[in-house]
Amino acid sequence: MSFKKIGVVGGGQMGAGIAQVAAVSGYEVVLRDVTQEFLDRARQGIGQSLGKFVEKGKLTGEEREAALGRLSFSMEVASCFDADLVIEAVPEQLELKSELLSALGEGCGPETVLASNTSSISITSLGTASGRGDRFIGIHFMNPVPLMKLVEVIRGYQTSDETHSRAVAFAEALGKTPVTVNDYPGFISNRILMPMINESVYALMEGAADRDAIDAVMKLGMNHPMGPLALADFIGLDTCLSIMEVLHQGFGDPKYRPCPLLRNMVAAGHLGKKSGRGFYEY
Repeated sequence: MSFKKIGVVGGGQMGAGIAQVAAVSGYEVVLRDVTQEFLDRARQGIGQSLGKFVEKGKLTGEEREAALGRLSFSMEVASCFDADLVIEAVPEQLELKSELLSALGEGCGPETVLASNTSSISITSLGTASGRGDRFIGIHFMNPVPLMKLVEVIRGYQTSDETHSRAVAFAEALGKTPVTVNDYPGFISNRILMPMINESVYALMEGAADRDAIDAVMKLGMNHPMGPLALADFIGLDTCLSIMEVLHQGFGDPKYRPCPLLRNMVAAGHLGKKSGRGFYEY
């Protein structure tokens, strides 16, 4: 059974991107956040993003207006209670996500599937918090959502086969390529990516090379479109640190120890592109 109405909780870059691609794909979408300011920012960002697709000939003006017409915005979590699928995309904090998912689990209809866009937190733990582990799954989009094809579909310990099948079909309906992985810290994408970024920060801290040299080696030698330090700035250094801490705690292995330089930069508020300064200045 396919989904019809999608709820997205969290109107940041990821949540707004998820809402956008779902609306473009024909779903009715409600985007919820805690303040009108956040919702207005999300609405403006989605409109600008869709405008760029029109300029590039990837959407018509009529398709843009139709997608915007399928979007609604609300500060009430109850606005998501009648959705067929609700995806949380709030900050990477276990307590925050658990509290939200508990409220959604209590308020949504019995058939509603709940999902998390978390990049590293245990899907099994979040599913337990939701009170409906069999109808809970990880649907981890890549940033920026409208452009990136990959979606990690993460099965928790209790996730049912039906929930998994519906999540895969949903990702495909958005034009994405779903890849199923199991519930281990960092899943696959960040279990591999974040240690590479962390090691790049160690190399910088230890003076093995300067910032530009480290990024150039990975771009020119490994054919990466963006160097690891520039990528860290784009992701957000606080997010990188949070994921490394999840890996370190989850595996108990010192190879995942976050670099002290990364900790210091986050403590100083140098979070990357979103703060105007990270390894680069913006």
